[in-house]
Amino acid sequence: MNQRILRICGLVAVLTSGGLSAEDQPAGEAAPTPPTGDTTVATVNGQEISLDLFRRFYAERLRQANAENTPQFQNQAFNELINVLVTAQDAKKAGIEKDKAFETALELQRLQLLSAFAMRNAADTLQPSDKELKEAYDKRFGQGNGIEYKARHILVKTEDEAKKIIKELKDGADFTELAKSKSLGPTGKKGGELPWFGTGQMVQPFTDATAALKPGEYSSEPVQTQFGWHVILLEETRKSKPPALDDVKDELTAALQRNILAAYIAELRDKADLELNSDLIKVTEPQATAPAEAESKGKAKAE
Repeated sequence: MNQRILRICGLVAVLTSGGLSAEDQPAGEAAPTPPTGDTTVATVNGQEISLDLFRRFYAERLRQANAENTPQFQNQAFNELINVLVTAQDAKKAGIEKDKAFETALELQRLQLLSAFAMRNAADTLQPSDKELKEAYDKRFGQGNGIEYKARHILVKTEDEAKKIIKELKDGADFTELAKSKSLGPTGKKGGELPWFGTGQMVQPFTDATAALKPGEYSSEPVQTQFGWHVILLEETRKSKPPALDDVKDELTAALQRNILAAYIAELRDKADLELNSDLIKVTEPQATAPAEAESKGKAKAE
């Protein structure tokens, strides 16, 4: 069977890459009819594997492995699908399909898959309008102070540690050297140096504390964020020009779509006829959240 699998894998490599090009087609031979999704790629113990099934399996494997689309990976994925099929067939023979744990797991998988497809459809159809994008752009960039900051920081775990560092600075210690010896995170090795940043690029407490300083000043009190406690030194400022709308359109679209999808879920929940078993479930306020696929990259970490 291994030899048959390897031979079939060569065919799959051609099918998934779109078939032969005109240059590859032997002279005098008619081009083959392109396969359809229903085309059978292989049959295992009488069970057919369609091209669509392999393509979906292959797309999942590419995503999971973060791999490149190559004939070698196609072959690997095809053999993995064969393994899935023969073990699934053996499970069926063993009666596992009728096992309660399997039925529950299968129902959960079905619901999660339906939900994922519903969210994908909503993300494709519930797009923010140009007006909403412009309003989001104006809110994000049109009301800022037009200033960027060049700063250093020292990140520690506790407030007491941060207070001790501030005392050392008051006693004449060098900020850069303290950052190299005491600061957590990757910026410590660089003396706490951060790239230029503007409004909205750092977590809010960090940005607010930096904006309150004058060039050459360091924070007189520790600044807390979700990453720990910071002591911040503002080195200089400069006026900034807001980015063009086209340059931040994808970022704004993702942010707006998170809100749209959250509203979509909230609306469905509001309309749902929900009955709870009060003996088992305590009633709380529902919170609608968008799925992980729709999340954009978070704000920069000050670490």
